[in-house]
Amino acid sequence: MSPVIELEGLSVRFGNRTILNNLRGSVSGGAIGLLGPNGAGKSTLIQTLLGFCQASAGTARIYGRDIRAARREIRAIAGYMPENESFIANMSAVSFVRMMGELSGLPRDAALERAHEVLFYVGLGEARYRLLGTYSLGMKQLAKLAQAIVHGPKLVILDEPTNGLDPPARQRMIRLIREMKDAGEMHLLLCSHLLRDVEETCDEVLILKDGRIVHCANLEQERRANKRFVEIETFGNDAGFAEALAAMGCECSASGAGRLKMVLPVGFDTREIYRLAAERDLQLRRLNYRRDSLEDIFLKAMETVS
Repeated sequence: MSPVIELEGLSVRFGNRTILNNLRGSVSGGAIGLLGPNGAGKSTLIQTLLGFCQASAGTARIYGRDIRAARREIRAIAGYMPENESFIANMSAVSFVRMMGELSGLPRDAALERAHEVLFYVGLGEARYRLLGTYSLGMKQLAKLAQAIVHGPKLVILDEPTNGLDPPARQRMIRLIREMKDAGEMHLLLCSHLLRDVEETCDEVLILKDGRIVHCANLEQERRANKRFVEIETFGNDAGFAEALAAMGCECSASGAGRLKMVLPVGFDTREIYRLAAERDLQLRRLNYRRDSLEDIFLKAMETVS
């Protein structure tokens, strides 16, 4: 599968401050999650891909198109749903979405036709003639999605699409994102601070920290690998217990007094944990067996030293 986004030593500096530092890698999933703590460089990466920020070194490619040399072409094949409001409040939704379609290269009549279609698609058909300034937060988020896809882009960048939504509105947005991904006509780059949103919709994840890529994973492959995570809570003298488990092939990390998180090796029998505890007269108060999760991947990535 050809990469959707390729990063080739991409760096961005504002004055003496480095925001993105030598990003390298590629992603090709149908839906790609972009994660990282505040200040990690997520928004700067999005703005650089779209040509709003100038790369200080290196470059990036979107469907093979260099962001330095093909800005106009990239903007024609990419749709952008920004985190913050960017509306003209006294315009109707259909007029605004039509205008955004024209700015993306559609002829006027085609842009109007597509504006009606996408507003019905996102669930705003009955409210398409209302002024955007009268919309609720959930409706505004849907209108932002509509203007991002009106011109039929190959890549749609969604920046915090469920931000501030109540549970029913969030489910509606997640359903739309899944439908767009499953249709296979476009790729999605989803930036969110909500791990649940990414885990429910994305195939791949790119995690930034301090302007660097600290982890890039194919979530489908991770799920198929079915890594086994176990959390245990012990009571008694557990000195050397983690070391003994590590000697058996387990990856262990302490998560508090008497608490361990472990990744079990392939073929490991959990009865060995009980046997080892019995040998050491150590009481097991709790053992929780579960599969790998995006939260585990993210937290482990955050432990990476910059």
